[in-house]
Amino acid sequence: MAAKADPNKQGWEESEFPILCETCLGDNPYVLMTRQGFGKECKVCSRPFTIFRWLPGAGMRYKKTEICQTCAKLKNVCQTCLLDLQYNLPVQVRDTALNVTNDAPRSEINREYFAQNIEGKISGAESLINYGKADSSGREMLKKLARTEPYYKRNRPHICSFFVKGSCTRGDECPYRHEIPEENELSHQNIKDRYYGTNDPVAKKILNRVKGGNGSNITPPEDKTITSLFITGVEDDIDEADLKGYFYAFGEIKSVVVVHKSRCAFINFATRASAEQAIDKSHSNLNIKEHDLKITWGRPRPTGPKTEVQAATTQNVVLPPLESMQIPAPPGEAPSDFLYPSQDPTYQGSSTKG
Repeated sequence: MAAKADPNKQGWEESEFPILCETCLGDNPYVLMTRQGFGKECKVCSRPFTIFRWLPGAGMRYKKTEICQTCAKLKNVCQTCLLDLQYNLPVQVRDTALNVTNDAPRSEINREYFAQNIEGKISGAESLINYGKADSSGREMLKKLARTEPYYKRNRPHICSFFVKGSCTRGDECPYRHEIPEENELSHQNIKDRYYGTNDPVAKKILNRVKGGNGSNITPPEDKTITSLFITGVEDDIDEADLKGYFYAFGEIKSVVVVHKSRCAFINFATRASAEQAIDKSHSNLNIKEHDLKITWGRPRPTGPKTEVQAATTQNVVLPPLESMQIPAPPGEAPSDFLYPSQDPTYQGSSTKG
């Protein structure tokens, strides 16, 4: 006689492998995971689901799944960082660009009923997001903002809470970061807001950098002496002549510096008006030799001793900080713009939140 199914467990999610982005999974091809059936409640729908926990790589912190697979498929997001799986961007940025409406209920009663009934409509890894209203400009905006490479800095250890109190005695052996946390709006973000795409501070930062939210322009810096532009995504087959051939139409160019090792370049115009015209016309549609490039304003030259990069560019090129050349970021975005406290901000303690 077959055992009767537990009615309390009907609709609970049980899976064999998590839905993760490449960043959360880590760079270790032999990652080991622990699996616990019905280990915790999903932080969105509150239903018990299968918890996975793993170490992405050496020197990183343990990560685990935060939401169930039903909720992840519904919004096409990673179960840990809750970023969109296709563009690696916050849900609010994606939904704003594609004009996608949120149909998932937030009340506790309707939320569980909705989750139980939606499972039958989800097949494989497909989501139920309706992209029918999306226009080409929205998709182009997401392509420009998307992070195409994994960003493993999100997996760094959390900040040591004992160090913050001045009482950590482990020194270099401490597995947590010895840094002073910053108090800002990211410290108070909510995982449900991130999932539903509302009041997300990281998404607001990204959207505010893009004038009008459609990628048509970038607010120029207040410093009028800045006349240089920073280009990322420069492949080996793009040289100085190619960049000059494209940008000469906007005005006199003082210098062009290409750094293939960092996949970036610097265009220094003779006048501010030429630089503004170049970035206004090229921000959302810069394509050279069938490569989509990202363009932002340069930054003022730092004072003090010259770095190796600055010493190599003696033609008054305004360079961004050296760290931005080591890890090129999406247009107008610093890597920190994509960090939540649960990913790698100034989060403290030994929490294993994703």
